[in-house]
Amino acid sequence: MKSRTTTGTGVISALAGVVALTGLATAGTAQAATGCAVTYTTNDWPGGFTAAVTIQNLGNAINGWTLGFTFPDSSQKVDTGWSATFSQSGQNVTATNVDYNAAIATGTSVSIGFNGTWSGSNPQPAAFTLNGVTCTGTTTNPSPTPSPSPSPSPTRSPSPSPSPTRSPSPSPSPSPSTTPSNGSLYVSPNGRDGAAGTQSDPTTLTSAISRVAPGGTIYLRGGRYDFVQTVTIAAGNNGSSNARKTLSAYPGETPVLNFSAQSESSSNRGITVNGSYWHVYGIVVERAGDNGIYVGGSNNIIERTVTRFNRDTGLQLGRIASSTPRDQWPSNNLILSSESHDNADADGEDADGFAAKLTTGTGNVFRYDVSHNNIDDGWDLYTKTDTGAIGPVTIEDSLSYNNGTLTDGSQAGDGDRNGYKLGGDKISVNHVVRRSIAYRNGHHGFTYNSNPGTMSISNNVGIDNAERNFSFDTGTSVFRNNTSCRSGSGSNDKIVGNTDSSNQFWSGSNGSRCSSYTGALGWSYASDGRLVVTFGGRTATP
Repeated sequence: MKSRTTTGTGVISALAGVVALTGLATAGTAQAATGCAVTYTTNDWPGGFTAAVTIQNLGNAINGWTLGFTFPDSSQKVDTGWSATFSQSGQNVTATNVDYNAAIATGTSVSIGFNGTWSGSNPQPAAFTLNGVTCTGTTTNPSPTPSPSPSPSPTRSPSPSPSPTRSPSPSPSPSPSTTPSNGSLYVSPNGRDGAAGTQSDPTTLTSAISRVAPGGTIYLRGGRYDFVQTVTIAAGNNGSSNARKTLSAYPGETPVLNFSAQSESSSNRGITVNGSYWHVYGIVVERAGDNGIYVGGSNNIIERTVTRFNRDTGLQLGRIASSTPRDQWPSNNLILSSESHDNADADGEDADGFAAKLTTGTGNVFRYDVSHNNIDDGWDLYTKTDTGAIGPVTIEDSLSYNNGTLTDGSQAGDGDRNGYKLGGDKISVNHVVRRSIAYRNGHHGFTYNSNPGTMSISNNVGIDNAERNFSFDTGTSVFRNNTSCRSGSGSNDKIVGNTDSSNQFWSGSNGSRCSSYTGALGWSYASDGRLVVTFGGRTATP
């Protein structure tokens, strides 16, 4: 579902929530807002949303107003991070609901910004009123909501060879002194550093990253972008909790960032996100000399991305530098509805699909993600003695399959080839893995990998992994409602920890639930970003 443009009465049709301003009973006669401009941007569930409203009063003074956040459907609720920021004459207030009784004088304006995450279905439009009088004006959406990039089938052929390298861009010229008034910058494969960044005069990605303001969006037009050097969002280049910076595919188009000119080296990543409060959406990053996307900042959302054919882990979280203190390790990042495949290093033992390992903080979440055909593990949460414990990671509603074998059938080196590798060096970390599937990985499906902590392992399914579907040799982890299935013989699961009869582990035969997991694997993304997995054409729910 996309945002829409409305003229006439001021209606805010924000996908993530409806903002309604309703009048207060104030002394004197309520005055109509005879001039009003409303702008907003939205992001699809469940990544959060931003909205901005500007009231410009061209008539008599408005005595006061109340901000409310409304849901017409009781199933909808604000989950986390809801905030509002108000600004008038340099005065700012942040709160969930605010009665703002100061007058909006004739010829002045007030701006309001919103941010939050939510659950439930999309709400319906609500009226925008001031002092009980419908606000007349225009509701616009100058920055279109990103549309989902096409999601590949899990059985597709390897991507074709890279297309011919484009001609070099002209020599950089000074960046323009202004940014388009709607907060958006447009980038294309033939953009110029010094361009205005409009749709008709697009700029480059590196220039746009340095120029975009909090709350603004960089739109990447479709096509192939060739890079030699890492594209870096520097530490300190931050959005905020109520005004993220967004790097997004242009709606309906797929930008492919290609780093094949890089040699294999730990210094040759594709995109490095060291800033905080960014939302990266809908891009493909391929063939980097190390990680495709590396996240060193915090409070970022990485959504609908594809990382493929990189020469280390496709998407990895870790500290910015060896000198970065522990309290600045990347935290509270959400990796959402993303795919990582065919990442392989020369030694064949390091390139995973996704990793949050060695130096990551708390609150990092992987949701609706798919990792397949990587040379090492699907997920790697490795810890080592030198750096100590990482923060607990949550992996939920995700899929890991065929890791250890590339899409073209090749295998290499001594990769671990697990679906979900959850530890290292006997260091306790209490990870959470739930409602996820491990299918035909080259070693274990879910493995503690020497993590003796109290992990929560619930509602997961392991199917035909080469050794064990579930391998937990020690620790105090809690296992509930897990299912282990095989189409033939195989190794029994090993479970040490808190387990009960709600689990159906493999010990020579399938339990009753295994009938739901027969037939060919398939997967796709629903329009709201949820991962849909099927077996034999039947939807599977772990």
